[in-house]
Amino acid sequence: MIGKKNTGGRVSPLLLVLLALGFGFATYNLVTMVMHNKGINLGNFWASKEGLEWFDPIIQMPDEVKGMGGLNVRFHVALTATDAPYSKWQCRIMYYWYKKMRDMPGSDMGGFTRVLHSGKPDNLMEEIPTFVVDPLPEGLDRGYIVLNRPWAFVQWLEKAIIEEDYILMAEPDHILANPLPNLAHGDHPAAFPFFYIKPADNEKIIRKYYPEEKGPVTNVDPIGNSPVIIKKPLLEKIAPTWMNVSLRMKDDSETDKVFGWVLEMYAYAVASALHDVRHILRKDFMLQPPWDLEVGKKFIIHYTYGCDYNMKGELTYGKIGEWRFDKRSHLRGPPPRNLPLPPPGVPDSVVRLVKMVNEATANIPGWDVE
Repeated sequence: MIGKKNTGGRVSPLLLVLLALGFGFATYNLVTMVMHNKGINLGNFWASKEGLEWFDPIIQMPDEVKGMGGLNVRFHVALTATDAPYSKWQCRIMYYWYKKMRDMPGSDMGGFTRVLHSGKPDNLMEEIPTFVVDPLPEGLDRGYIVLNRPWAFVQWLEKAIIEEDYILMAEPDHILANPLPNLAHGDHPAAFPFFYIKPADNEKIIRKYYPEEKGPVTNVDPIGNSPVIIKKPLLEKIAPTWMNVSLRMKDDSETDKVFGWVLEMYAYAVASALHDVRHILRKDFMLQPPWDLEVGKKFIIHYTYGCDYNMKGELTYGKIGEWRFDKRSHLRGPPPRNLPLPPPGVPDSVVRLVKMVNEATANIPGWDVE
C-alpha cells in the first residue's frame, strides 16, 4: 500500500550526507568521551551505575509478568527509511536477513514494512514491502531528519492494514543475527536499554515534558523507540504524543542543545511514560560492535559505530584504522561485495558483522544498483 504522494518537503542529498557525517562524529565522540572520562568498561558495554541488574539479560520486568513464558504472538517488523542511497543499501541487507530468520525455529516475526517517508515511491518497491508516507512539511525538522520517524509511524498506523497484534520498530542498520521471538508481555513492550539515555540525570529538562504530577522521573525508561516490540494499540496511542513531544523538544533551545542527536529517542521515552507504559528492558535485544565483543544469543546487530583496527587486531577508536568497516564510508552508494575480513584478533562481533554483510551482498540481485 502506498500513502498519498507528495513531492514537497524533501531534503537534499548533500544535507543528508552532512547529517550522516555529523551524527557519526557525534556518536563516535560520545563513546570515546565516555571511555576516557567515565571509566565504563565498554568491552562489555555496560556499567552498574544505576543499580540495574546488568548481568541478567532481562534487567527490568514488572512483577506481574515475571516467570511467564513468551506469548508466541507474531509481530510485524517495521523500519522507517529515506530514499537516499545510504538508507537503501542498509534496508536491503536488513530485509535479506529478516527473510532468512523469519521462518526459523524460535522466530515470531510476521510481515515486514519499510515505511518510506520520502513522499513518493522509489526503485525498491518491488524488492521490499514498502508503505510510502509524507515527510514533515519543509523546514519543520530544521535539518534533524530523524524527526520524520514518529510522523512516519503516525501515518502508517492510521492508513495501513497491519495483521499482527504487535510491532517491532527497527532501523535500516539492524541485522538479525538470531531468530527473534516476541519479547513483549501483553501491555508491557520490550526495549533495549541505552547507556546514554539518562532521564534521571536530566530531570530538569524531562520535567518540561513530563510533569511532577505524572510521577517520578524514573518512570521514563532509558530507551529509544528502536528496537522496541510493542502492542499495536499501545503504539497507536503513543505515536502522536511521540511526534508532538519530539517537535516541542526540537523547538526548545535548551533541550535541543543537551539532547542533540538523541532528542527523538528521549521523546519516545517521555511519550511512553505519559501514557503510563513501562518497558521490559532486554540487554540481549541488541549488540553494538565494536564495543560488544560477542554475538552469542543476542538478536540484533546494530552497526552504528565505526569499527577501526590496526593489522594487529587492536581497536583504534577515534582514529581511522588500517582495517575498517563504517557504514558512513558508503554514503553515496552501497559497499562493494566481498569486503575484506578483519585481521586476526578482532572480536567475533565485528567478524560476524562483516560476514553477514558479505553474504547479503553476494545474494541480493543487482547489488550495485542505487
